[in-house]
Amino acid sequence: MIARYIAVFLYAAMVIFIGVKGSRKTKSFHDFALGGGKIGPWMTAFSYGAAYFSAVLFIGFAGKIGWAFGLSGLWIALGNTLVGTLGVWLLLGNKVKQQAIAYDVHTMPELLEARFNCPFLKIFTSAAIFIFFIPYTAAVFMGLSYLFEFTFNMPYTYVLLFMGIFTGIYLIMGGYKSMAMIDVIFGMIMIVGVIILLVSTIHRGGGIPNIITVLRDINPKLAAPVGPPGFIPLASLVILTSIAPFAMPHLLQKFYAVKDEKSVKIGTYASTVFALLVVGIAYFTGALTRVFLNPTTSPAAFTANGKPIFDALMPEMLVTVIPSALTVIILLLILAASMSTLASLVLISSTSITKDIYKGFINRDASDQKLTSTVRIGSAFFIMLSMLLAFLKPAIIVTILSVSWGAIASVFLGPFVWGIFNKKVNQLGAIAGSVGGLAICLVLFLVWGSKMVPQAASVGMIASLVLVPVFSLFGKK
Repeated sequence: MIARYIAVFLYAAMVIFIGVKGSRKTKSFHDFALGGGKIGPWMTAFSYGAAYFSAVLFIGFAGKIGWAFGLSGLWIALGNTLVGTLGVWLLLGNKVKQQAIAYDVHTMPELLEARFNCPFLKIFTSAAIFIFFIPYTAAVFMGLSYLFEFTFNMPYTYVLLFMGIFTGIYLIMGGYKSMAMIDVIFGMIMIVGVIILLVSTIHRGGGIPNIITVLRDINPKLAAPVGPPGFIPLASLVILTSIAPFAMPHLLQKFYAVKDEKSVKIGTYASTVFALLVVGIAYFTGALTRVFLNPTTSPAAFTANGKPIFDALMPEMLVTVIPSALTVIILLLILAASMSTLASLVLISSTSITKDIYKGFINRDASDQKLTSTVRIGSAFFIMLSMLLAFLKPAIIVTILSVSWGAIASVFLGPFVWGIFNKKVNQLGAIAGSVGGLAICLVLFLVWGSKMVPQAASVGMIASLVLVPVFSLFGKK
């Protein structure tokens, strides 16, 4: 236990040191938002991967999906690697960088406004980022807080405060530069951590053949190509988590900051390997919750009537499976993934509100110094709102994340992808895709309920892609 406290203390000291170092290189809004647009390939690759995969993956998704789908959850990992990482880097990496330079923009809402000559799109998409990234950030706070509760027996509220304060310190001080520097360290911690996790679980389970045998004894479908819930729920999760990165601002704005085309090429390979390791091992070990946990041996992860508490499955399994001497590495793994995602979400939300709303509509003559100070204040405000929502524990983590991802992806996917690759789509099509995609997504959330959130999100994303070219036929060329 003492080793864990020492590790967290050293971790906090490192965060503060990098925050101070980053602050010395942050002299303007451009520095704060994009690190001056000169971030190298390794920083960008680790930053992308660490922002994509957070505590929500390890605590919420890996536990719930692994328990329900078994080993077929690995299809999600494959989709996240080949589509959500490799596909995004290959298709959008250089395109996004070129567009950002051509239009001289810092945010995705700014790019949409410039591409379609539509101020409405800027204010609508900025509002969507602010509204739906708050629950997303809250879900990350919740995931990490649950882990600390199990590992340190610390009160949930204290963990929440710790996370908020230290995320705020290095982000508010150094902005994107601090985030990129620390993400390299976070990425290395995550790689070491998932390898330890994989080796420990396979050893504890008696080898892969024995693990598969145990899963088949519980339910043959847990080791089948498609798990018990069926093909449509599985496909919806693959679509939601793999296609959404083509429209997620906190991932795509990494390309705004990358140095050059050569950096994108190197980063493509690095980020793909990183994703394969991290997400593949996360979903594999999530499936093993069925092997290692049951209401008798792990009562903390189950209700009184024996039903699993999905957000508690992975924290309980990590404590059960990982040797005590190595749990500190796993703790730092989750901590690293979470703080990177938190910083990315907060940075995107605060820069969007500052540049797109404040500078765009409230104070058009705001100086660069004023924008930089305002974005720092906005970051602190966003962190506080997210912490407040996390304190209320509104729902299970997977549901919160699915709603947030689905809504944001439905807003951005059609207008952004079509806008970059097709010159014929126009303002009417972009508005229809953004507003219509979100409306369809939210209506289906309400009609279908929490059990079909991934399906509702997937339909909203597809609708966004379809509406843009269709309505562009009727709009002004």
